[in-house]
Amino acid sequence: MEAQHRRGETPQARPAQGGGGGDFTAIFTVLVSFIAIFSMTVIPSASGFKNSLSIVHQVPEGHVGVYWRGGALLKGITDPGFHLKLPLITHFETIQVTLQTDLVRHIPCGTKGGVMINFEKIEVVNRLHKDFVYETLREYGVQYDNTWIYDKIHHEINQFCSVHSLQQVYIDMFDQIDEKMKDALQADCTRYAPGIEIISVRVTKPTIPESIRRNFEQMEEERTKVLISMERQRVAEKEAETEKKIAISEAEKNAHVSKIQMEQKLMEKDSSRKQEEISNEMYRAREKSLADASFYQAMKEAEANKLKLSPQYLELKFIEAIANNSKIFFGDKVPNMVFDQRLLGSFLEDVARKGNWEA
Repeated sequence: MEAQHRRGETPQARPAQGGGGGDFTAIFTVLVSFIAIFSMTVIPSASGFKNSLSIVHQVPEGHVGVYWRGGALLKGITDPGFHLKLPLITHFETIQVTLQTDLVRHIPCGTKGGVMINFEKIEVVNRLHKDFVYETLREYGVQYDNTWIYDKIHHEINQFCSVHSLQQVYIDMFDQIDEKMKDALQADCTRYAPGIEIISVRVTKPTIPESIRRNFEQMEEERTKVLISMERQRVAEKEAETEKKIAISEAEKNAHVSKIQMEQKLMEKDSSRKQEEISNEMYRAREKSLADASFYQAMKEAEANKLKLSPQYLELKFIEAIANNSKIFFGDKVPNMVFDQRLLGSFLEDVARKGNWEA
């Protein structure tokens, strides 16, 4: 009975419980609506469905915000930070205006000789100038880099490969591909999309058929051997040239030393000759002085003798000579001898007198 009574009371209590559930449902509905409105008006979102519903949105640093209203691109561009827009009417996107790297993968191309090669990766560092964001997006859309970087790289690589051989692409001109791609991309961007600046292009080594790669490796090995041989030959030539220069230097040094020694000997000979000339000159001067002295002495003696040649002096000498004789002979010739001596004295007097007159 009690159980039945309790079961009978249950229907009476249900109306009160049902009324409480209706209040909870209303409160839950209001709360969900509030959260939805709050998320639409306050919480910023990035893109897609939330992008269309949100009022507040955020533009990160290094980007600018661009807006479309009814599918039409607006000229207004916002800087980094929080901004407001009309939900469901205005759509926005963030566009990077700092340096960015676009990675282009798997670019097949055929060389001039018909060999197919593949560039696994090409990196293009570029930048969209802030002042040209509106014009660039209006002409080429948000994915502008697909037109002017990704597709353009494919085109330029194929153009380059088609006019060059595998040897040129893979080895000879590979170091020039970076600059050629950069110049080609920048030329078209400058003409058609001036807001895009190509900073640099980095090209990785392409993959080539295995058989050709082995041939290139063998060629490179042979080239390395040739370079080693050439380097050895160059070293040998340098050593020979060095030895030649050393020999020439040694010969020049010996010749220079010999020249100096020869000049020294010539100087010694010249010095000896000058000394001999000085000695000869001194001897000649001394002999001349002696000769002059002898001549002077002889002249003086002659003058003295001339002064002595008087009759009286000769007669005196004659008498002294006779007196000095140890033997005297007497005979009939003595008077004649005396007479002759007197005649001789008279003759000498006449000669002396004539000499005085002439003087």
